[in-house]
Amino acid sequence: MTDDVVVLGSGYAGTGAIKKLESGLDGEADLTWISDVDHHLVLHESHRCIRDPDIQSKITFDTSELKAPSTRFIHGRVDGIDTDDRVLTLADDSTVEYDYLLVGFGSKTAFFGIDGLEEHSLVLKSLADALEIHDEITDAAREASRSDPAQVIVGGAGLSGIQSAGEIAEFRDKHRAPLEIHLVEGLDSVFPNNDPVVQAKLRKLLKQKDVEIHTGEFIGEVDAETVYIGEEKQLDYDVLLWTGGITGQDAAETVNVDKDERSNRIEAASNFQTSDERVFAIGDAALIDQPGDQPAPPTAQAAWQAAEVVGENIARAIRGQPLKEWEFDDKGTLISVGSKAVAHDIKGLPIDTFGGPAAKVLKKTVAARWINKVTGFGDAAKAFPNM
Repeated sequence: MTDDVVVLGSGYAGTGAIKKLESGLDGEADLTWISDVDHHLVLHESHRCIRDPDIQSKITFDTSELKAPSTRFIHGRVDGIDTDDRVLTLADDSTVEYDYLLVGFGSKTAFFGIDGLEEHSLVLKSLADALEIHDEITDAAREASRSDPAQVIVGGAGLSGIQSAGEIAEFRDKHRAPLEIHLVEGLDSVFPNNDPVVQAKLRKLLKQKDVEIHTGEFIGEVDAETVYIGEEKQLDYDVLLWTGGITGQDAAETVNVDKDERSNRIEAASNFQTSDERVFAIGDAALIDQPGDQPAPPTAQAAWQAAEVVGENIARAIRGQPLKEWEFDDKGTLISVGSKAVAHDIKGLPIDTFGGPAAKVLKKTVAARWINKVTGFGDAAKAFPNM
C-alpha cells in the first residue's frame, strides 16, 4: 500500500521540501501539501510591500504553479495533530490521514506577556500583514501634517525590525509623507548579539534615513495611544509594528512530540525526526539539534538548506534507509535598510562587513536565486530590480 506523506506550510521550509520530495519520491508515496495560504511568499523580502504593494506580484507564487500535478494541495489551517491515529484536523473540521508528516508551518509572533502589545500592534508574518502595514501608514500620513507628523514605532531591532523601519522611511521619502519613525530595542544595540562593526553600520544607515533609535530599555506596556518604555519614557504613536520574537503555532500545542514548554516549538534531531519517528519538523516550527548549545537559527537560509535534506530523509524513511544528519552552514548575513544594504561575514569573501552597491547587488542575487530555485529564471529576473 502506498504511503501518504503530508507537508504542512508553504514557506521556505514547506515549499523547499515539497520540491525535493516531488523529485526524490519518484511515485513511491502520495504527497499532500497543506497551507493556510494558497501561495509561497518570499518572506525575507515582504517588507518591500510596505513601501510599494505592487511588489507583491514579484514575491508571491501560487502553490498551483509550484507543485507537480500529482501533488494534492489543500488550502486550509491545521487545528489539530493526532499522532496516535496519524490524523490532522483542519479548521473546517475535515481530516487528513498521514503515514509520514513534515511540520513546516512556521511560527507566530511572540508578545512576551507585554500588556496591550498584541491588542494594539501590527505584525509582519505574511503578505496580508505587509499590505496592512502599508495601508495603516498611508492612512496615518494622510491625516498628519508637517507641523503634526504621524508617529510610527517599530518594536524590535532584529532583521525584520530594521528592514521594516528602512522601508517605512523609503515610503516617507517617496511620498513626502509627514512621518516620524522610531525603532525601539530593549537590548543595548540594534541587531543585538552580533558583531559591533555590523551594528555600527546598520545604525549609521538608519540614522541617515532619519530613523530615531531607542535602545537599552524594554517596552513594558502599550495602550491605544502610547508605548511605555522602561520606567519613564513614553512614546505616543499612530502606527505600532511589533517584530520582537517568535513562538510556536497554535496547532503545535496539539502534537504529542517533545517540544519546548514555553514556545511549543517542536524539538527535532539533526535528521529532522522528532520523538515520533513518523513526524519530522523543520523551519521556524522546530528547534533542530545542532553541534554546540544552540539549535539551528530560524532564518530563511537555514530553512532553504534544511528543506533539501528533510525531503531526502523522508524518502529514506519510507525506504527503510538510514537518515542523513544536517548541519547548518552559515553563509553570512544580508540586511537592507531601504534601498541600501549591509553584508556581513559572507562565506568566501575576504571582507567581513561591507555596504554600498556590492552589498545591495548581493542581497538582490540571493533573493533571485531562491525564486529561480522554486519557480524559474523568468520570475527571478522580474523580481531582481525590486529586491
